[in-house]
Amino acid sequence: MDEDESLRRYGLHPVGASLDAVRRLLAVQVRLEQEAQGYGDTELMKLCCVQLFNAGSLNDVLLIWQAKSASLDADCSIDVQLLCGSGLARTKAYLSCLRPADADAALQRLVQCEAAGDFEDFSAETYSALHATYYAP
Repeated sequence: MDEDESLRRYGLHPVGASLDAVRRLLAVQVRLEQEAQGYGDTELMKLCCVQLFNAGSLNDVLLIWQAKSASLDADCSIDVQLLCGSGLARTKAYLSCLRPADADAALQRLVQCEAAGDFEDFSAETYSALHATYYAP
């Protein structure tokens, strides 16, 4: 599946079983990017992250982080703001309660980016609208 097919099949705001399919698709692409040294589709990965961002579930934060940190290309393609579909404060609080090392790494990146001004005037609604414009036909 490519970016166009995923967008056509699931849209920007998938729900229910479609969200589960997006999660599986992203997990496969992350594995390809990590294990097959760059054979993941970073544009498809970004779209999956946008779709999960729009769902706003804190349970997706670490999967989005795994996608972002899968490679240098993925890190450049997937904006750190996509971790924050539930909002910056809620995401930081969630990550601070988790034990895995990748949760701490994600939290540290958020803190650094916030200090650098990357979240100035950030809201999930506005960020979602930007992506709706980007992916508009």
